[in-house]
Amino acid sequence: MDTEAGLGSLPHVPATRRPVPEAERALVERWRSDGGELVELLAQVRARTGGVTAFRLGPSPTVLVTDPQAVQHVLALHPELYVKRSHRARLLIGDGVMAATGAAWKRQRRLLQSQFTGVGMRRYEQRITAAARTTAERWDRYARTGQTFEVGQEMHRFALDAIWRSLTGHPLDDDTERELAAVTAVGSALPSLPADAAAARDAVAADLARIAAVAGRAIEAARSGVSGPDGPGLVHVLTDAAAEHPEYTDQLIRDELVTLLAAGHETTASTLTWLYLLLDQHPAAREEALGAGSAGSPQRRQAVQALIHETLRLYPSAWLLPRHAAEADTLAGYTVEAGTDILVCPYLTHRDPELWPDPEHFDPRRFLTPDGRPTHPGAYFPFGIGPRACLGLQFALRESTVLLEHLLPAHVPVFSSTPEKTTYGITVRPDGPTPATLAPPLA
Repeated sequence: MDTEAGLGSLPHVPATRRPVPEAERALVERWRSDGGELVELLAQVRARTGGVTAFRLGPSPTVLVTDPQAVQHVLALHPELYVKRSHRARLLIGDGVMAATGAAWKRQRRLLQSQFTGVGMRRYEQRITAAARTTAERWDRYARTGQTFEVGQEMHRFALDAIWRSLTGHPLDDDTERELAAVTAVGSALPSLPADAAAARDAVAADLARIAAVAGRAIEAARSGVSGPDGPGLVHVLTDAAAEHPEYTDQLIRDELVTLLAAGHETTASTLTWLYLLLDQHPAAREEALGAGSAGSPQRRQAVQALIHETLRLYPSAWLLPRHAAEADTLAGYTVEAGTDILVCPYLTHRDPELWPDPEHFDPRRFLTPDGRPTHPGAYFPFGIGPRACLGLQFALRESTVLLEHLLPAHVPVFSSTPEKTTYGITVRPDGPTPATLAPPLA
């Protein structure tokens, strides 16, 4: 690693006592004065010294981690040393499983994990399919009328419908959709809210109240034994848990419900929006996916999933995974002192040319050929890896696959404009509208 550049990787000096080189200070100060995105600074830092890099972003030392082995070390092998300190979305999700730590996190994850694997996932198959059919029917109407619509909004509506059906047993209605727009509003506002917790809460108080009202009604219905037309949902699992686990208060159930709502639709909606924007630039990728096999065949499904995985490579669900070194450790041969901030960055790992040839190019074939992608688990982790990997991984992949199986053969969006910028918040999303009409399919 090029320690002469001023961004060394802690070879022998404890991180808390390491001086801040002038080259490093100038790089950070220039970034601050330019008002650039954090990802731009991290890319420059990584370019100088590689996959495990120390620099100083604030009062505490910081280590950027993009090397696959170091990623695995932090997230999968030693999660007890590299911990979550405070989730960026705690204002929204409270003590939900994404923000919980320690014994509380273990209890909450154990309860939910069974719902998103194996038998649990099969329970929600019909609900996901129903949400996809509803979206396909809307797109059929758009095609008949020539109506301009927002692709991003459509993806949000579908993903919210799928998770709402799974949570409550009810299809998403217009009133609930309008109220739950507050979840997206709060999530989008988080990066710019005041640092003071009370001031931040006051700034989004109206939206938080709308979310609490919707969650409260769903919880009350589940407690009363009321199920939707699709039967009981995840909210019923949470309310039933309260009978045996007193820690599942109304507030914690609300926090889990909002966590599942936020995580269960924002990331999927962003991924699907990016996918359609990428297909607009690379229409041959759609043709290859549809030509891989007949509808419903394993070959077609594998090709559709390759589209999703390649989109997630370029735009991972969580582009940055902050951790905090609870104890001193040796990471990739370098000393990391307790108190160091760790920034694991899937976005940069997925675009590393040493791991992914021509990394900026959209090429789903990487996930279809035997040697198309690196095999190390720390080289591709759009949902994280290790014990704190996203619970909803299988749910997200399943709903995305089902929707694309319905839409890709029938419709080709034609965008009248596309976003020119990207927003790096809790998720990576297109920064701007995505208006389109539907053309006849190319095949």
